[in-house]
This record gives sequence, structure tokens and C-alpha cells, in this order.
Amino acid sequence: MPAERPEGVRIAICPGSFDPVTRGPLDVIGRAARLFDRLHVAVIETPAPAALFTAEERVALLREELKGLSTVEVFRFDGLTVAAAAAKGAGWIVRGLRSEGDLAYELPMAHTNRLCGEREVETVFVPASPAVAFISSSLVREIAARRGKLDPLVTPRVAEALRRKLP
Repeated sequence: MPAERPEGVRIAICPGSFDPVTRGPLDVIGRAARLFDRLHVAVIETPAPAALFTAEERVALLREELKGLSTVEVFRFDGLTVAAAAAKGAGWIVRGLRSEGDLAYELPMAHTNRLCGEREVETVFVPASPAVAFISSSLVREIAARRGKLDPLVTPRVAEALRRKLP
């Protein structure tokens, strides 16, 4: 059942797998939090063995990383993003863009999300800052598995979680 959005309150949802959360999404989330009154960060339930971290671990890492942002809530979901948006009363979906390739993937999804939910929801694209636009979770997992330097890519907390996960 869709949540009611209080009149004039801008609520958005920022979905992703965040496996692991890198400096790129943290940048996008921090900037999006300034655009909206409330931002719900939605961790997509990814079945193991596809995910390195469980959904609970990803939620916990994100909550720690974002605890200074009082208007941001982190939760886990399984299903369509538009359904999660409706459940939170969100009128917007925030998606980060790193490149033209991301836009080519995201644009058709944005058009579909606008039309396929219980109510219309718009997608807002937030371009990643140039300093973090090259970072991807798959790249970070590869570097972590080979014991490479993670400092420029993830926070110390996430680097430690990766070291524990990938001995």
C-alpha cells in the first residue's frame, strides 16, 4: 500500500545493490540528500552467491556511513523500485550517473518507472563527481580480492569489511 506523502514534502528513494558501497554512491547520496526533504536509500536484496555482502551487512555499512545525514533512512527491499518508492511515499527515484553508458541503461528504466507504478514517479539523475565517477562495485571487489589499495575507492570502514570478507 502506498504511503501518503505530506503536502510539500519532497521524498525520494535512491536504490542500489551497494555491494559494497563505494565513494561514488556516497557522493551521490550526500548530494541528493540536499535536494530532498527525505531520502530513502533502498538496498536491493541480491541473492547469494551473487552478492558478496548480505543485504543486512550492506544496510549496516550504509547506515554507519550515512549516520551524519539526519534526513536519510536506509532500508532493504525485494521487488520493483517503484513499489518501494510507493511504500515510502516517494515521488522521485535518484540514480547516479558515471558515464554515457550508465545513461543508456538508466534512461529506458526511468521512462518505465515513471509509468509502471501505482502512481507516477520521476527519476532524477545525479552525475557522479569526477573524482569518483570511475568507481564501480565490481572494480572494488576485484581490487579487494587481489589485495590492492582501496583507500581512493571506499571508506576505511568498507575497506575493513572487505578485508574481513575476502581473507
